[in-house]
Amino acid sequence: MKKIIIDNVKTIIYALIIAVLIRSLLLQPFYIPSSSMEPSLLVGDRLFVTKLSYGYSKHSFPFSLGPIKNRILFSEPTRGDVIVFKTPADNRTDYIKRLIGLPGDKIQFIDGNLYLNDVEILKSKVKHKSEIYCGNSTVETSVFIEKLLNGREYLTTYYKDGSYQNSDEFYVPKDHYFFLGDNRDCSKDSRFLASVGFVHKNNLVGKAQFIFFSTNIRLGSVFEIWNWKKILRTERFFKKII
Repeated sequence: MKKIIIDNVKTIIYALIIAVLIRSLLLQPFYIPSSSMEPSLLVGDRLFVTKLSYGYSKHSFPFSLGPIKNRILFSEPTRGDVIVFKTPADNRTDYIKRLIGLPGDKIQFIDGNLYLNDVEILKSKVKHKSEIYCGNSTVETSVFIEKLLNGREYLTTYYKDGSYQNSDEFYVPKDHYFFLGDNRDCSKDSRFLASVGFVHKNNLVGKAQFIFFSTNIRLGSVFEIWNWKKILRTERFFKKII
């Protein structure tokens, strides 16, 4: 009996070690709790983030307890990537945003348009009217396809009334990055220097790759099996994040 108990404990320990290694070195699941990345990511999306994409830091490990002082096996992120990072304010909270500014870049909003290194980022309107969530409220927005200088395209939304118009000039420091939410008027991101600001490369957790599961939590809980037909967003299962 004692041998059986010891064998079971060993099995559990081995399983935990393997799970921690996979989570730390390969893939980590994340849940989307806010609407700051709509329409690309919706509240209730579950996605996988790859850890190897940008190398490893202490934040690659559970509770940021990794034995790594700086980043190792580092690969430079690509402008337009959707990235999970630890906020500089506390080095604990996970945020997910789109990478807009690389080290040395200058970013500014002028008359509601995004400028990168004094070049306007072109956007083409695809919807004149669309209701997007901001917290628990819905707001009327216009939806655009935005195209970065490297050709990367993605959807963004801007309020039809009272949209974010003008900003200071943001100069991205060495080894730091500038992030924006796709839901431009409902996102706490690098524009807010006190709470997010510029993100050091050591704070990068990984690259968001694809959605593996999604539920509309505003219509009910995933545990309400009898409501799965209206709760599950099956069209978002295994959707690649662009």
